[in-house]
Amino acid sequence: MPLDINTSKFKFIGGNISLDFVNTVNGRISNPNKKSGRDYYDAFPSEKMENYADLIGWSMKGGLINEKEAKKLLQAAAVDSRAAEAVLKRAVNLRESIYRLFKSVVEGWQPEAEDLEKLNRELNIARRHQKLSAAKNGFVFEWINREGALDQMLWQISESATDLLINGDLTRIRRCGNDVCNWLFLDTSRNRSRQWCVMDDCGNVAKVRRFRAKQKAEQ
Repeated sequence: MPLDINTSKFKFIGGNISLDFVNTVNGRISNPNKKSGRDYYDAFPSEKMENYADLIGWSMKGGLINEKEAKKLLQAAAVDSRAAEAVLKRAVNLRESIYRLFKSVVEGWQPEAEDLEKLNRELNIARRHQKLSAAKNGFVFEWINREGALDQMLWQISESATDLLINGDLTRIRRCGNDVCNWLFLDTSRNRSRQWCVMDDCGNVAKVRRFRAKQKAEQ
């Protein structure tokens, strides 16, 4: 029986799972104080991580957990709702720190020590759930003690963000050209020309704005 979780509101356009996680809220507006790189929310932010079930749904759609694991996590969350709420709070805090770290990359700003500390804290937790194992063509890290761990998706998110920061091509990280969007993505286009998170959304909004501005100028 399929899980009764709404996953249709989640979009995976970032090219990296940590960037996709960053993009689970709309309404970030750039703060004029460019030294901090911090953003504030507008009056009506669209938060997609409203409860722990949303975190499970996003993780399942993103391939971090399967449906069987999702069911077990829902059951565990029902047993200990306070722990599930604490994980959700950690997830949102981690998301915003990752966002500001990558935004500092895009803008060329110095990253905040507090944001690095939050990512390091989650990364240290993730490391405690890894072991080195032999593979067919070498060695790999495997996740251990995942069974029923309410925060297991945070391990993979923090690992993904760290790997991108250290090993990724940071010159390809972009912020959506819509100034009221601020979603982040990896520009994998050959000529590095991608401007929008989703052309059908923000790209079309920009087209309409240009058209209206042109009409107004011609009046």
